[in-house]
Amino acid sequence: MADINTMEKKLAEYKCDTNEAIALKLVRFPEDIDDDSTTFHPEYSHQTFGDDEVAFGYKGLQIQLFYTAGNLNTLFKVKYSSKVTEAFDCVEPDDVEVKIREIIPAGFTSNSDDFLTFLEKEAKFKPFGTLLHTYKVQNEEEGELTYQIHKADITCAGFQKYHERLQTFLMWFIETASFIDTDDDHWDFFLVFEKYNKDGETLYATVGYMTVYNYYVYPDKTRPRVSQMLILPPFQGEGHGPQLLEAVHRFYCSLPKVQDITAEDPSENYVKMRDFVLAKLCQGLPSFAEEKLHLGFSVDMYKEAQEKLKINKKHARRVYEILRLRATDMSDEEKARDYRLEVKKRLFGPYRVETEGTSADGATSRCWCSAGTGRRARKCAGGKKKKMKWRLSSALAMRVLQTHLDPG
Repeated sequence: MADINTMEKKLAEYKCDTNEAIALKLVRFPEDIDDDSTTFHPEYSHQTFGDDEVAFGYKGLQIQLFYTAGNLNTLFKVKYSSKVTEAFDCVEPDDVEVKIREIIPAGFTSNSDDFLTFLEKEAKFKPFGTLLHTYKVQNEEEGELTYQIHKADITCAGFQKYHERLQTFLMWFIETASFIDTDDDHWDFFLVFEKYNKDGETLYATVGYMTVYNYYVYPDKTRPRVSQMLILPPFQGEGHGPQLLEAVHRFYCSLPKVQDITAEDPSENYVKMRDFVLAKLCQGLPSFAEEKLHLGFSVDMYKEAQEKLKINKKHARRVYEILRLRATDMSDEEKARDYRLEVKKRLFGPYRVETEGTSADGATSRCWCSAGTGRRARKCAGGKKKKMKWRLSSALAMRVLQTHLDPG
C-alpha cells in the first residue's frame, strides 16, 4: 500500500494544467517572441485534453502556439523539463503533439528561424474582402488606433487557409466550439483588423471575427444567424465587439431580402452586448421616442424595428423594456409600479388562456385560466360576463421566468 501511495504521488507531479501549459501569442515584432507580457492562455482546453483539462507525463510542460499578428502563420513547439520514463512501470505520457496537430492546419513550423521569415512577410498581408466600417479607439499608451471591419467569403484568394488558422482560437475560448463547413456558400465572414506601423509601413493585425449563416425563409427571404463570434484576448474590453455587431447589423439592414437577424445559442455576454447595440439603434426610431415608451409596447415599435433594423418581435420587446427602464424614474412609486406591471404582462401573458362560451340564455361568457396548471377552464354561469383569473403558483411562476427571460 505504501508503495502504491508513493507511486501515485510521483505520478501526480507529472500532471499539467493544459490551460496554463498552452501559451498563445500574436507576434508583430521579433522581440515579442521572448516577451512574456504578450502571452495569453486558453479559457478552455477540454475539447482537446478531456474534461479534466490535464496533460499527463510531463513536468514544466509548455505548448507554444505563436501566430504572426496578421496572416496568422503559426509556430508550434512543445517544451518540458522532464518526462515519465520506463521506470514508472511502463506508464506512457500523453501525446500532446498529436492532440494539437488535430486542431492546427498544415503549414505551421516548429523552427523559430522559419517563423521569423513568416514575420518578415507580414508587410504583404492585406485584409480580405470588402471594407464595411472604420473606427478609432483611444489607447492610453499608443494614442489613437485605427480599426477596420471587412466582409469576406470563402472565394477571396487565400482566405480559406487563413480562416483555418483563425478558427483554431475558437477551441480555446468558446466552450462548445466546432469548426464550420466552409464549402457551404451560405456562410458570411466579418473580420476586424487593426492598422499599425512597422518600419514606416502600414501593417494589419487580426483582432477578431464573426461567422453568419444565411438561412432560407419562405417564400423569398433569408434569416442571417450569428454562429460564432470572437474578439481575441489582447483586444477584449476595448469595445470591438459592439462595433463588429453593429456593423454586421447595418450591413444586413441594407439587404431587402433579409427577414431578421438572430443568433445561435447566444452566451450571456453576447446577449448583453446585443442588448446594448440594439438599444442604441432603436433609440433613433420615432416609435421608440421617450414620450411613447410610457404608453406601452406597440405594434408600431415592432414593425419599425423589423422593417428598418431587421429586429424580430421578441428582441424588439426586450429593447423596449430596456429603454423604458432607462426613461423611468424608479424613485417614483407610481411610475415604478407601471413599469413592473408592463414587464409582468409579458411574462405571464402567454400562460393565460382565454376561453369563450355561451350561457343558457345566449349571453357570451369568458373566463381566464393559467395554462399549465392542469385545471380545466370553468364555465361562467349567468347572463353577465365574468372574468376569473387564477393566480400562478410559485413553481409555475419560476417556469415562466425561465422560459421568457431566455433571450434566444
